[in-house]
Amino acid sequence: MNINEVRRVADAVLYEGYILYPYRASAQKNRSRWQFGVLMSPGYAATDPSERSMAQAECIVEQHGELNITVVARFLQVQRRTAGNEVWDEGVEREVTAAGASLDFEIPGGEERAGDVVRRRTSLLGTIKVLARPLPGPWRAARLTVQLANRTIADPAPATRDQALPSALVAAHLIITVAGGAFVSLTDPPEWAVNETTACENIAVWPVLAGPDGGRQVMLASPIILPDHPELAPESAGELYDGTEIDEILTLRTLALTDAEKLEARATDERAAALLDRVESMEGETMTRLHGTFREVHRDVPWWDPEADAAVSPATDTVTIAGRKVARGSRVTLRPGVRRADAQDMFLAGRAAIVEAVLTDVDANPYLAVSLADDPDQDLRAAHGRFLYFAPDEVEP
Repeated sequence: MNINEVRRVADAVLYEGYILYPYRASAQKNRSRWQFGVLMSPGYAATDPSERSMAQAECIVEQHGELNITVVARFLQVQRRTAGNEVWDEGVEREVTAAGASLDFEIPGGEERAGDVVRRRTSLLGTIKVLARPLPGPWRAARLTVQLANRTIADPAPATRDQALPSALVAAHLIITVAGGAFVSLTDPPEWAVNETTACENIAVWPVLAGPDGGRQVMLASPIILPDHPELAPESAGELYDGTEIDEILTLRTLALTDAEKLEARATDERAAALLDRVESMEGETMTRLHGTFREVHRDVPWWDPEADAAVSPATDTVTIAGRKVARGSRVTLRPGVRRADAQDMFLAGRAAIVEAVLTDVDANPYLAVSLADDPDQDLRAAHGRFLYFAPDEVEP
């Protein structure tokens, strides 16, 4: 399967937190980087309980034929750049594919020099393990377990996190595809799979459905929790490396940097320089799109809307209370019960009210929307649909 449509989201995961506003090496928050999906060498992970060397994605896959699983592991290799006394870590994209079986891999190290600038990379060793185990029952399903482990032996053993980063897999995540089957959502599984999905053990990543057009042939196992079928907003003009920020605000902040700050940011990292070029050349129309948009999410009438069921009519439905039919326009006296959790309802006891609608909850229990008969502001509140709500046993006709 072509997974290119998934890569834009996966790239956002890969570079989340790579460099944060104000995009300068001297900024305090850019002195503690690489926070998402870091798989340290096993030697360093053993000395620091907050770190790990292995990530595991576990999910359920329905079997429609012969299962064929492909796992693409993606991560950044830290490239340490030194120029005199200045040190900065760059990220080099790496991708390893395991087609249908487990795989040991090696990412070579290296060194490049350009004048007084030296870039060094440490060689990395890793393993991808893939295991599918049939589940009992008539569902023709299997539990799929995928592990990505860092097997690098750092020598000498690093004493600090900064020393350990060159031997780490950074922003590690997995794109898992299946042929001959379909993945089951862990977020919203079908009833038959609830117990099995609950038993799935995910470590350092969370798998979500990511197939195009709502398909179930691709899972994205990300160190950042995402919903099923995550998307990037089409209005977003490019990566800002901070998915928790609003594009418009971050763009305006970046434009407000001084010339000296922008010069330092450009010298910090090539990606920061490209970001500055993009925002400075942004046209007014592009900026306007960042301010907001209207998007129709769903065309169907939601289940809770009275229009979804012609048998429900809040304006004409009735409910029998103390032998009398109560409908819209009926006058009632409020008698809030002790079971209610809203302490303010005690002040409404004995007040006269007018029934505005007879409603029904999802369990088919009736309740009343009412307005206070003697409230001078009630007309304004009713115009905006701001009612009080009571069960039939909390009012008297």
